[in-house]
Amino acid sequence: MNSFASPQIFTALPFPRTDTGKPPANDLYSRIFDAILEQRLHAASRFTEDSLAQMFSARRSDIRGVLTQLSHQQIIILRTNHRPRVAAPDAEQTRQTLHARRLTEITLARLACQQPRPKDLKRLRALIDSERQCTARGPAIRLSGEFHLQLAEMAGNAPLAHFLGTLVPQTSLAIAQCDAQVGGDCAWQEHAEIVDAVEREDVVRAEMLMNRHLDHLEEALLHSGSVVSQNRVAG
Repeated sequence: MNSFASPQIFTALPFPRTDTGKPPANDLYSRIFDAILEQRLHAASRFTEDSLAQMFSARRSDIRGVLTQLSHQQIIILRTNHRPRVAAPDAEQTRQTLHARRLTEITLARLACQQPRPKDLKRLRALIDSERQCTARGPAIRLSGEFHLQLAEMAGNAPLAHFLGTLVPQTSLAIAQCDAQVGGDCAWQEHAEIVDAVEREDVVRAEMLMNRHLDHLEEALLHSGSVVSQNRVAG
């Protein structure tokens, strides 16, 4: 799994699995986040550090570390003397996250057009191919998020990439919790068009395509009226 130099960015894409022993922290993070995105753990779920440790065959201390990381990303809500619970972003929270993503990703798309390296383009296209194959079976939420993080890494601005790394998991959570068809047939195609523009160092087109892509994401999440409301969450 890719990471930025400092600090490390955890993404929604599964890390390589291990077959023996306790899972490493990165793998455990991805497995728990996968369970959230797949709605095996959701806003109404009642779980504890102990129950998660049993579920994921992990040490309680490692579970606590992952929950803390997810709490920093506003995916898990941790309160003293309360069970951990999965967050349920409302429409306004999602709107603000998407606005921050737009401001960040337009800049990152422009930066990525500056001397794109063949190995980076190859990695992005391999990811898009995996996204295309995954879409044939169902939503490709994790892979779609990973595309944006890899493009951010390619742009070469670590602070902006780190900031985006805090926003993408929140968007992935909103997608998982709503009924809108996000990350459907057109998502990987739009990603491919963005990479083509970056390869040609066409800044204007890359920015336009990214802006249009985020328009589609915002429309699916907000205009459908299906974003989960905090009022539906048990206290």
